[in-house]
Amino acid sequence: MHEKLDKAIDFFKKGDWDNAIDVFSSIIETQNDNAEIYNNIALCYANKGDYDRAEKNYLKSIELNPKIPQAYINLADIYYRKRDFEHGIGLLNTAIYELPDELILSHYLARFYMEDARLDLAIDELEQILDRQPDNYDAYYDLGKVHFELGNYQLAVENFENVLEYKENNEFIYYYLAQAYEANDEIDKAVSNYLKAITVNDKFHPAYKKVAILFMARGDYDDALEYLDDYLKLDISEEEIENIKSLVEKIKKKRDEK
Repeated sequence: MHEKLDKAIDFFKKGDWDNAIDVFSSIIETQNDNAEIYNNIALCYANKGDYDRAEKNYLKSIELNPKIPQAYINLADIYYRKRDFEHGIGLLNTAIYELPDELILSHYLARFYMEDARLDLAIDELEQILDRQPDNYDAYYDLGKVHFELGNYQLAVENFENVLEYKENNEFIYYYLAQAYEANDEIDKAVSNYLKAITVNDKFHPAYKKVAILFMARGDYDDALEYLDDYLKLDISEEEIENIKSLVEKIKKKRDEK
């Protein structure tokens, strides 16, 4: 059995899914109660894009041993890709009942609720996670996104700021924080965080356009032109280039009229 398992794992590591499935399946012939092997077979099918067979084997794995968190996570990933939120939510609620200490399952459930526009339920899950893991910056990040979607911009700001306590110098966090400040009409702080995003990653093009528009809105035309000029040097579409060139001309005209 050990030789077969080693061989199957070797095929798996090489991405040879068909041969891995064949060898794992031969193990099942004599060990049909092995939940881990069914999980491995399901992983192979999932990597092949055969989600129906993957789902069947994940469910068999869970039936044999409902205490394997990875089987729930793997199957939830399939439901997420298929946008099958109903089955995903049902699965994860079962998983949490079986494994209440595995907070990653609650986080997956929160993300399903977010995608299914059940934002109040997502908030409940994320806040419960943070009660037990107050340093879980991924939960703060998702909670910030939920509050932003709900228009609770001050709460979005607070949660994105919490992320920065654990994960500094991340252009995406600075960018989302800047958007929250902008929506909350705190323009100076929005500008500051867009600029921080650019400092962390000078190829992060969305921040250039955003900060340029804010500079333009408050009449800082030279600063707006500077960042739009930098933006045009980045990897953006031809259509966007033409739109920005048109905007540049409008800003120059406003500057000259000032």
